[in-house]
Formats: sequence, structure tokens, C-alpha cells
Amino acid sequence: MKILIVNDDGVRAKGIVTLARLATEFGEVTVVAPSSQCSAMSHRISVHNKIKISKVDFPVEGVPAYSVDGTPADCVKVALEIILKEKPDIVFSGINHGYNSGFDIVYSGTVGAAMDALQYGIPAIAYSAKMGEDFSTAERFFSMVTRGILEQEPTFSEVWNVNFPGCGPDEVKGILWDRVPARTEYYLDHFEVEKIDEDTLLGDMVNIEYCPDAEEGTDIHALNHNCISIGKVRSFVL
Repeated sequence: MKILIVNDDGVRAKGIVTLARLATEFGEVTVVAPSSQCSAMSHRISVHNKIKISKVDFPVEGVPAYSVDGTPADCVKVALEIILKEKPDIVFSGINHGYNSGFDIVYSGTVGAAMDALQYGIPAIAYSAKMGEDFSTAERFFSMVTRGILEQEPTFSEVWNVNFPGCGPDEVKGILWDRVPARTEYYLDHFEVEKIDEDTLLGDMVNIEYCPDAEEGTDIHALNHNCISIGKVRSFVL
């Protein structure tokens, strides 16, 4: 199986390195990722500037990697139209530094890149974990979760959205399938405002609070109860 791996945290992020290493169990991996942090870019693409594409050294043996001076969705387009000689069988996006659950899915560059794969007729899986550098839970359960999804023969009409909870591997209470997005954000927006002068304000968006819980059956409820959340996100076009 040929696997294209993308993300929104950048080609050097620990999450994408972890994902690439884990994905080699399933097939031939190629990494194409943004040159810099591109979180919350959703499905944005570059239309008014040229995109620089560079082959880079990557810390997973046998995995070619490319840095793209553009958005996560750009990376999918560049990979399919410029870099790869053959169409991949599937796109893996992530592992994102931060949950993509609830309404945050709308903003997600991780999910946005996965959505871009769908228009090329390629199924996609988006992987996310709690903010931070600890991917031990994702590493423990990645193979089991991915194998379970592939056995269901994913199509290009929807993105499979996987979130690993922010607890240690031994604290995971289960894998919950068919989770739906909660009707709230997990990362609750808050603006800190500074007055510059009479006509100008400086707003700084910070996420200092998290959703304490959500309705049972949702992705956020699963994560807040130390469960792996797996669900599907549909494109409004397909």
C-alpha cells in the first residue's frame, strides 16, 4: 500500500515523524508537509504566490520527505500533481499536536488536508492527540486502530477522524467508534485585548480553558473519559 503523509504542524514536528515511523508497518510511505506551523488553516490553499518545494532529510529510514512552503491542503495538491509518480492508496494526516474534536474540526488544517485527498478519490485518516510532545498512547494503539479502519475499507466520501486521549497508554479505558463531533469547541477561545490608541485595539486569542465535558456519544466526551475517539467527518460537497 502506498501512503502519503501530511500534517499542519510542519515537516519537523514530532507528530509527523511518529506517524511516518508507525505507518511503515502498513506500506510505502512518503511525507509531504508544510515548512512551518500551519495550524487552524482549515482547507486554505495558496492562489496568489508560488510554492517552494524542497526535499529534506527525515529521521525515519527509507521515508522520502518534502517541505512545502504552503498550507496543509497545498501539500496534498503538490504531492499528487508534482512529487508522486503514482497515486497513493490512502492519505494519513497528523499526528496533530492537539485534539481535532467538536467544532475545532472546522478550523483544523489536519482535517483540511485529509479532506483535500477526498476530491482526488483517495480515502484519508486524520490522527490527533492532546497538545504536547507525548505520543506514547498513539504509539501503543496506532496499529490496532488503523488496522480496524482499513478492514472497513474506507472510501473517499468521508474522513476517518481519530483522537488519542491525553492519558498514558495503561490508562486508556477503551476505543469508542462512531463518535460524533460535540456541539462545542474543546479549546475554548478567549481574547486578551490591549488598547493601542483611541482607534486601535490589539486582540490576542488564547486557549487557556478546555471544554469540561460534552454529551455522551461525542468525541469530546470520549476523550475526557480517557477513551480513544473514532468517527467520520463528511465533506459537504461529496
